[in-house]
Amino acid sequence: MAGQSGPVSSIDPYVHQFLVRNPDGTITRNPQPKFPNVPATGESADSDVISKDVPLNLANKTSVRIYRPRNATKDSNLPLIIYYHGGGFIFFSPGSLPFDRFCLRMALEIPAVVVSIDYRLAPEHRLPAAYEDAVEGVMWVKNQALDHSNGEPWLRDYVDFSKCFIMGCSVGGNIVYNTALRLSKLGSDQIQPLKICGLILNQPGFSGIQRTASELRLIDDPVVPLSVADLVKELSLPRGADGDHEYWNPMLKGLPESEIESLKSQRWLVFFGGEDPLMDKQKEFLKMLEESGVKFVAQFDENACHGNYLFDPDKALAVLKALREFIH
Repeated sequence: MAGQSGPVSSIDPYVHQFLVRNPDGTITRNPQPKFPNVPATGESADSDVISKDVPLNLANKTSVRIYRPRNATKDSNLPLIIYYHGGGFIFFSPGSLPFDRFCLRMALEIPAVVVSIDYRLAPEHRLPAAYEDAVEGVMWVKNQALDHSNGEPWLRDYVDFSKCFIMGCSVGGNIVYNTALRLSKLGSDQIQPLKICGLILNQPGFSGIQRTASELRLIDDPVVPLSVADLVKELSLPRGADGDHEYWNPMLKGLPESEIESLKSQRWLVFFGGEDPLMDKQKEFLKMLEESGVKFVAQFDENACHGNYLFDPDKALAVLKALREFIH
């Protein structure tokens, strides 16, 4: 992509990600064996957590998937987690199996009600489309809190709207950060009675033009090889933008002065791993927070690769334990 230089991975990103590039600039997404799409359970399912899909924006064909513990009682006052899935801005949905299963586990083991936001994908819908959909999801949740007669009952009857957390993994963590900036500009009065108590970024997806030591050390990483990282930047950013655009590399400009006080008022939890090619950029992100006076809790696992909590039961348990401690 424009402005990208230096060593490149030997891995073909299209083959790696089961993609075909079409002449019109769109892509065909072939099924990824580890990420099949699964339906919501429905309310009648015999399971500890039930889920359902609710439209968000019919024109944009977006929706939310809501998860709640079956044994929760009305007026349980459960915390609410608004969740953004990963996938480089170009893959997956709330129904993609690993994300769906992780949301089920969060709902059960925190316990909490989880609202997983479907957002439009690039390159058909380049950034900031995903950020716009992410904010729309938060505002949809707010509207349910205000509508006491017709609001979504799984939220109205089971959630404490003053205990809301926004969470995302990989580029979902990137979305959390950019959503926080946009909500800060709106002002807390615009999302009341919803109160954002915490921001949770799990191995957030940040990158840039300059190759980092962790990217070079893990240039052919099986999960996020450098060629895939370059491709998702190329396909997700506005046309003509380079890899240091603020959507992917906010550390170059730093936190906007106008938003620092708002961001300092919230609690932050950031996970990162020593076997993640994006680790060095995640460290830069934490340094940016620290230099701006934003308080955060950092959870570092030196043996964690990118996204392995989705497939490794022990890593998932560690993440869930940290989440419980942070939320309660």
